[in-house]
Amino acid sequence: MGPLWNSYAFFVLYAEIDKYDPSKYDLKKCKLSLMDKWILSKLNTLIKETDADLGEYNITDSARALQDFVDVLSNWYVRRGRERYWGKEMTEDKAAAYTTLYTVLVTLAKLTAPYTPFLAEQMYRNLVPNFYKDAPKSVHMCAFPVCDESAIDPDLEKGMDSVLDVVVLGRSARNAGALKNRQPLAGMIVASERDLDLNEELQGVILDELNIKKMTLSKDASALITYKLKPQMKTLGPKYGKLLGGIRSFLESCDGAAVVAAVKDGGTFRTEISGAEVELTEEDLLVSTESAEGYVSASDKGITVALDTKLTPELIEEGIERELISKLQTMRKEAGFEVTDRIDVYYTAEGQTKQVLSAHKDAIAAVVLADSVQEGSAQGYTKEWELGKDKATLTVVKK
Repeated sequence: MGPLWNSYAFFVLYAEIDKYDPSKYDLKKCKLSLMDKWILSKLNTLIKETDADLGEYNITDSARALQDFVDVLSNWYVRRGRERYWGKEMTEDKAAAYTTLYTVLVTLAKLTAPYTPFLAEQMYRNLVPNFYKDAPKSVHMCAFPVCDESAIDPDLEKGMDSVLDVVVLGRSARNAGALKNRQPLAGMIVASERDLDLNEELQGVILDELNIKKMTLSKDASALITYKLKPQMKTLGPKYGKLLGGIRSFLESCDGAAVVAAVKDGGTFRTEISGAEVELTEEDLLVSTESAEGYVSASDKGITVALDTKLTPELIEEGIERELISKLQTMRKEAGFEVTDRIDVYYTAEGQTKQVLSAHKDAIAAVVLADSVQEGSAQGYTKEWELGKDKATLTVVKK
C-alpha cells in the first residue's frame, strides 16, 4: 500500500501544479513513450490475471500480482519518468505521462477495491468524480475493469523483464567496483546464451538507467569473468578421500568455465584423476569469480554484465557535474522551495569542481531551474560539500 500511495501522491502533486484535467485528454490520441506502452501492457495483463484469479476465488495469487505490479509502477515506471513532469509547458510527452499514470491509478483503484476498500475509495473519489460528473460517486459502484487485449504486448513485457535483470546486475557490478551511479562509464558488455529480446529502445533504457555510454551484446561470458574452483570437502571427502589432493590440483588448473557449464542445472563433470574416474556435481564445488582486467562484473540467471572501469577526463568531469546537480536538488528540497521555483546559484570551489562549475554552468542551471550559476557568495541557503578531493560551498537563492 505504501508504494501505491506514493505513486498516487506523486501524481497529485504535479497534477495540481499543472492543473491537469484528465477529461481534456484521450489516451488513444496521446503520443505514448516506450515506458507508457509497457506499463499499459502490464496493466492489462494484470487485469486479465486478477479477473481470472478472482473468478476462482484465488485471493492470494491475485493479491501478489497486484503487489508485484505496484512495485514496478513505483520503483521503475514512476521513478524513471519523474523528469517528464518538470517544466512549465504541457508538452505532448508530459500530457502522455499524465494521462498514462492517471489511467493506471484509476484502474488500480478499481482493481484493489475488494482488497483495500478505503484506500481505493479515497484515490477514486479524488481522481474521478471531480472531473467526470456522470461517473459513479464511489469506486464500489464501478464495474470491475475489463482487459484491453490490444494494449498487451508480450514481446515488450518480456524485453522489459530482461532490462530489469540487466539493470539489477549492472547496479551490483557498480557496487562491487565502488563506482557511484552518477559517474558515467564508457561501456558495458551483456553476455547471455539466451536471447534477451533487447531492441535499440530497450538498450537505451538500460544505458540511461546505469549511466553508461555504449552497450555490447555477446553470447559468451568466458572472456568477462574467470572462475576459481575449490573442492567442497563435505561432499567430496566421503566419496574420494585419497584423491582429494589430486582433485584440488585439477580444479586449480582446469578450464573453470567448462566445469561450471557442465555441472549447472544438475549436470555432472567427469574426469580421470590418478587413474580413477571422478564425477563432480555443483554441490561438490566452491565457485568464486574474478572480473577480467579493466572490468567489473556480476552474474545471475544466466546473464553476465561487465562494466568498463576506465575513466577518461571527460567522463570524470561529467560525473562531477551530475554530483553537483544532485547536491543542488537536495538543497532546493531542504530549503523548502517549490518544485517550480526559479533560483540563483552561487559557489566557491576548488580544483576540478571549480572548473566544472564554470565550464558546465549552463547545463547545471537548466536542470536545477537556475537563472544563473556564478562564483561568489550571497544571502541564501548555504551548505558545504566534499566532492572527491575538492571542497565546495554552494548557495541557493529563491527568485
